[in-house]
Amino acid sequence: MIMEKVKEYFKQWNMEDRILEFDVSSATVELAAEAVGCEPKRIAKTLSFMVGDKAILIVVAGDARIDNPKYKAQFSTKAKMLTPDQVIDLVGHAVGGVCPFNINSDVTVYLDDSLKRFTTVFPACGSSNSAIELKIEELEKYSDYSSWVDVCKVKI
Repeated sequence: MIMEKVKEYFKQWNMEDRILEFDVSSATVELAAEAVGCEPKRIAKTLSFMVGDKAILIVVAGDARIDNPKYKAQFSTKAKMLTPDQVIDLVGHAVGGVCPFNINSDVTVYLDDSLKRFTTVFPACGSSNSAIELKIEELEKYSDYSSWVDVCKVKI
């Protein structure tokens, strides 16, 4: 059902046909990279956190990890990820398919600088077996992001 809502969301830009649906799971970075056929670092994973009493999403590269000192400097609080139940309730998607599209209206989306290395990335589309290839400019547009942040470190 969530997948259908994301398709409807992309329909306003005639983009619904670009959504990729797989016969296998794409719920993790590794599984998504395998399903898509790209390097894991090009998977745009969407992480969910609580800042005060508000949920936020940060879209990061597949090989990036939250850097706690950078996160605290950016958001003035310790990184506290949402529980799976909170993700569904506060964001509107289930873990494994969390994406920055068609989310609850009070959720703020940030894009991490770790994504800027790529021309295109593959975020999920609301289910554990979907993705869409987007240029960084398209990710900015369709995610309705608030700002770019630098809160990650990249595995070397």
